[in-house]
Amino acid sequence: MDMLALLTEPAAWAALVTLVLLEIVLGIDNLVFIAILSNKLPMQLQAKARRIGLSLALVMRLGLLTLIGWLVTLQATLIDLGITGSPGAHGEPSFETAFSGRDLILIAGGLFLLWKATKEIHHTIDPEPSGEMLDHKGHGSIGFGAAIAQIIALDLVFSIDSILTAVGMTDQVPIMIAAVILTVMLMMLAADPLARFIERNPSLVMLALAFLVMIGFVLLADGFGMHIPKGYIYTAMAFSVFVELLNIAGRNRREKRRALSEGSMNVQEA
Repeated sequence: MDMLALLTEPAAWAALVTLVLLEIVLGIDNLVFIAILSNKLPMQLQAKARRIGLSLALVMRLGLLTLIGWLVTLQATLIDLGITGSPGAHGEPSFETAFSGRDLILIAGGLFLLWKATKEIHHTIDPEPSGEMLDHKGHGSIGFGAAIAQIIALDLVFSIDSILTAVGMTDQVPIMIAAVILTVMLMMLAADPLARFIERNPSLVMLALAFLVMIGFVLLADGFGMHIPKGYIYTAMAFSVFVELLNIAGRNRREKRRALSEGSMNVQEA
């Protein structure tokens, strides 16, 4: 099907909108990771790191789209340990011991995300680790190159998962390319406001890190064949964010009342 036919095909537009929405949801994890990691850089380098990270995500996803034939082969079994897991609720094994290339990538990405998120939680709770330079806010500093390398590593994991999801929804490569470009453009627009919002509200940092730990476990479970519906995960995340936003609103109101009270007391003393 050529481009002109796609532009006049309602089903193609429906597939594009669905893919964009799906890619945005799947990209939230990537965006949160980039925001937290870039906030550890000096102020003048934070926006640059986010732009480079998301640009690399776009290049990586477009590159993977040109290798769809190879990408699909990642779902073929590479390693079979031949071990039978304990039976599940319906008698089937509770986990898989035959691993595809995609499974191995998800397991590696899940382990990396668990390690990184746990390390950041430790630094947040105990902001004075021995032998590590600290920035002016007490957060552990990180080199620009190291930040980009970690962003690339997670981009690869999320990109492969994202593209394989897209392949399962449509076989039209132009629609996938358009969806990926639109999604990354929207993520670029949201990256700076999200990073600033997280930086202004330290409690959200811990919540976001907890989300990354949860996503790490989800990637591991998926790699071992235990598929957890993403809808449950994102519903829980959305509810947690809503509760935290209520807490932030309550704290802001208390601070305003305290400031007004202190101001009136100063006027009376004067």
